[in-house]
Amino acid sequence: MSMKEFLIRWLITTLAVMGASHLIPGISYSSTETLVGAALLLGIINALVRPVLLLLSLPFIIVTMGFFILVINALLLLFVSAVIPGFHVDGFWSALFAGIIIGLISWILSSFFLASDGRVYTVTHHQQMNQMKQAEGRVVSEDS
Repeated sequence: MSMKEFLIRWLITTLAVMGASHLIPGISYSSTETLVGAALLLGIINALVRPVLLLLSLPFIIVTMGFFILVINALLLLFVSAVIPGFHVDGFWSALFAGIIIGLISWILSSFFLASDGRVYTVTHHQQMNQMKQAEGRVVSEDS
């Protein structure tokens, strides 16, 4: 991952956490620096720890049809709240709803930066649309 990609993902996570803190009453941060630090730690944990947790909890994820992933996201958000002073999550339910909001906002914002080939652009860039070919065909009737 290039530095540009990292910074864009960090910005998206920061904006998503900020959006969640405005929408969910139980999420708060004391300063912009705290918000940026919490977003950085959340991004690092999501990249390094979350895949391991998902693998270890795979049976629960399968039994709950994927809903246990929301629990994992909430627990990671609670962990970030415990580690970063000035970033506060009231409890599990606030973390659960904030995790949903953060995921949605991140998904929407990422669609403006991540192309279908996985590369990062400043605006959405889809090369497949430029390379579409027109199909040729013929009509077959019963009389022929």
